[in-house]
Amino acid sequence: MDVQRIRDDFPFYSIHDLVYLDNACQTLRPVQVIEAMDGYYQEYPACGGRSVHRLATRVSIAMERARESVSRLVGNGDPDQLIFTKNCTESLNMVSKGYPLSRGDVVVTTDIEHNSNCVPWLQMADRGVRKRHVSTGEDGLLDLEAFKEAMTPEVRMVSMVHTNNILGTTIPARDVVEIAHDNGSLVMLDGAQAAPHIPVDVESLDVDFYAFSLHKMLGPSGMGALYAKEACLESMEPIIAGGGTVGMTSYDDMQLLPSPDKFEAGLHNYAGIIGSGAAAEYLMALGMDQVREHDIALNRYLSSLLRDLPGVRILGPEDPGLRSSILSFNVGGLNPHDVAMALDEIDGVLVRSGYHCCHAYFNAHGIKGSVRASTYLYNDRRDCERMAQALRTLIAKLGK
Repeated sequence: MDVQRIRDDFPFYSIHDLVYLDNACQTLRPVQVIEAMDGYYQEYPACGGRSVHRLATRVSIAMERARESVSRLVGNGDPDQLIFTKNCTESLNMVSKGYPLSRGDVVVTTDIEHNSNCVPWLQMADRGVRKRHVSTGEDGLLDLEAFKEAMTPEVRMVSMVHTNNILGTTIPARDVVEIAHDNGSLVMLDGAQAAPHIPVDVESLDVDFYAFSLHKMLGPSGMGALYAKEACLESMEPIIAGGGTVGMTSYDDMQLLPSPDKFEAGLHNYAGIIGSGAAAEYLMALGMDQVREHDIALNRYLSSLLRDLPGVRILGPEDPGLRSSILSFNVGGLNPHDVAMALDEIDGVLVRSGYHCCHAYFNAHGIKGSVRASTYLYNDRRDCERMAQALRTLIAKLGK
């Protein structure tokens, strides 16, 4: 991958000499995405799907092209099965709150879920829906035998993180879906950390729901998506309804529109949707196989630089090839936030610190958070070297 050529597409690098390694939270945006959004605001800043004048028509066409692009990126052949949302969190909540689950139904998750795939199911306890989790062990790898044991007749839904945001490990999604379907259970995957970094084909996986965040894959902030099979969408109720979701109403009745309109209430984030389409096209032009290999190569290199530093403990599997784009670590005796602030101060190295919205996992393992470096397609070996040197400087100053 020609990282320097890619960096030329990102205005960030013409402004800053910083090492941006907080990509698991939100990525940078290329000029192609920025120009697509600016084009909407400058040339046709109207409402799509409502008015019939020329600007509104142009918005509607641009929206549908974006929906088609994002659908193709994740292997969905029917754009009507892709719902635009604010983020992955909203996508997961749409299913947990909108799919008809009954008292006594069980939802199976892992023990390393983001709060966005934990809290909504805990809330469903008020409706009698129970959550159980499958342990992944110290390395964060899913035990398929333990998962099979958890699949009892009352399990209605399996809702799991595809690639987790602490250790970077990826579940064997195809096996999970097959086991769940054999049990008569539906499957939803949280693809927030998977869709930006590995090839995803929802139809090949046969997954029932797939949620992801577009702001983690070069898209605008406040943009996510939910893919779902047609039968699942027909069974779901929108958790927000109003303008744009209905074909006709009376004082006493309403007729909901089919998907995707049924789930996209109110005036849309038109610029965000159009920018998301541009981001999807950018990634498809690069090739997701290349993105995956680039992330793994950087993780291997960064791991080799940090592995032997005094006091540094890398979380997750020993093999960096199993950690995708994520490297989480701690420095003995130091608060993760202090480490993150020091890296920024020493050489402008920007990383994430804390519990990463996975409080249950950290509390269960007695770990007070971590420092997380996460790479993407515009990062290179020099970024890894600057981070390692900054960390080396910090440890030397503290006499670790």
